[in-house]
Amino acid sequence: MDAVFELFIAPFLAFGFMQKALLGALMLSVSATPVGVFLMLRRMSLTGDAMAHAILPGAAAGFLLFGLELVPMTIGGLVVGVVVALGAGVVSRLTVQKEDASMAAFYLIALSVGVVMVSMRGSSIDLMHVLFGTVLALNSEALTLIGGVAALTLATLVVFWRALVAECLDPVFLRSVSKLGSPAHFIFLGLVVLNLVAGFQALGTLLSVGLMVLPAAAARFWAHRVETMCIVAAGLGMASSVAGLLLSYHLSLPSGPAIILSAGVAYAVSVLVGRRGVIFTLRPRTSHRTA
Repeated sequence: MDAVFELFIAPFLAFGFMQKALLGALMLSVSATPVGVFLMLRRMSLTGDAMAHAILPGAAAGFLLFGLELVPMTIGGLVVGVVVALGAGVVSRLTVQKEDASMAAFYLIALSVGVVMVSMRGSSIDLMHVLFGTVLALNSEALTLIGGVAALTLATLVVFWRALVAECLDPVFLRSVSKLGSPAHFIFLGLVVLNLVAGFQALGTLLSVGLMVLPAAAARFWAHRVETMCIVAAGLGMASSVAGLLLSYHLSLPSGPAIILSAGVAYAVSVLVGRRGVIFTLRPRTSHRTA
């Protein structure tokens, strides 16, 4: 029992920074993973990755003006993320280019601009902080932001749940029977940007989408209903957060990548042994014939 306590419980009881990191990661898991489920069902997982990169110029602008300050970097990332999402949507609706192509173009430009902006003033350490985050350095201000985004996300999902599900599964039908068709799409994109900005505080721009997408993709192998998928994804996200922080503590690994790596292991296990995974699909079928 002592060994179990030292391995799994003592790190969170002994150090305040581990407690804050755990709280922030758990709130992100509850908030971001349901959004990831909708991204996956919409076949927009790579769009989420693109938008995660797209917030970099705004965060870099805040960094250039104010240094590693939470509020300016958050506001900058939020503004640029919204501009990129809306810009890609406008281009896809007014031209022949599809939304995925326009999003890719916007995010590639935004990523390169952001890296150049950070490099103009900061060191490689500053660039690593912006790109990969520092979950072990979360302060009360960052936790307040993450908690606020989590509360807003969950409230929005409750209020617009039916519209979001319908827009996800059959957007043409929703637009034909309700005026919430287009608003639901932009509400969803807003939730994506908000959660990526919140995740940026802990995991950086390159890894924040990982906690959003990997547990959601893993949940697809265990559940059929959207509600169940969201619950399973949140559980896998929280388990990955705990496992990643413990790996980071005991093995001296970078905390953000350790969390995403743990989520990747959960995904790999789900692919193999999930109710809809490889082993389940390949197992021999028994036939029951009556004479």
